[in-house]
Amino acid sequence: MENSKYPNYIFDWMGGLILFAGYIFGSLSVGFIGLAGKFIFEIDFMQKPWFMMLANAVVFCVMIWAFDYLIVRQKTGKKLNFNFSPTNFSTYLLIFPMMIGMMFIGEFITSQIPTTGSFFGDFYEFFENLMAGLTDDPVVMVITAVIMAPIFEEIVFRGIVQKGMINKGLEPWKAILFASVLFGLIHANPWQFVGATLLGTVLGLVYYKTKSLLLPMLLHGFNNLCSAILIFYTQKESFAEAFEIQEWMILVIGIVVFSVFFYLFTFRNKVRYSEI
Repeated sequence: MENSKYPNYIFDWMGGLILFAGYIFGSLSVGFIGLAGKFIFEIDFMQKPWFMMLANAVVFCVMIWAFDYLIVRQKTGKKLNFNFSPTNFSTYLLIFPMMIGMMFIGEFITSQIPTTGSFFGDFYEFFENLMAGLTDDPVVMVITAVIMAPIFEEIVFRGIVQKGMINKGLEPWKAILFASVLFGLIHANPWQFVGATLLGTVLGLVYYKTKSLLLPMLLHGFNNLCSAILIFYTQKESFAEAFEIQEWMILVIGIVVFSVFFYLFTFRNKVRYSEI
């Protein structure tokens, strides 16, 4: 590993502080550009889907650059670099069904969270209005959710946070859980928190077992693509509604599918990658 092209960096409180600082700086920069367009050039594009897409990309790029320049290069003398190796076809046949199973489980748990009431009702209405604004432009939404989000978010949460904590000596399951919960929290609402956290555990497991960041990126994009298809083509918000079955049936199917393919991937799949 001493001659590996992949830097052996760690993620600790300083790394978290650097990522947070990058987030703040990137957000302020985007906000300044938006305000400049509104008040100087009298062009209000801050709520436009394309601007929100570019703003999101800028913020993540600043975060990744800050961690790379201030942590990775300073500590290891190498640039931030990841393994994007593809895998054999049989592995894909295991991880995608496993992801579908977890998606079903996540849907059932999410469906148990209230969407009405003095607190949840107002919060859910705000969340729904926000999501409606993001879906105004289907092309931009697909680019953002299916391509850009999986790339940037997997680099940050699996590539930087999870891998950096494992490099620091934390037990892998704890690093996967921490990165997954953090991934859920950044979605800033209880409905997406559940799905994102469960999604993150599958992505984290796949990354840990294969050492390839390409696979969690593909799975992340697949998850978001399924959600986009539900919204645009079925006009439904869940698989249960689209398939016209009860939520408990989705849960049962999810548990069975996930358990079977989790076992096959974790205990029967012998494919392993090493970062060299």
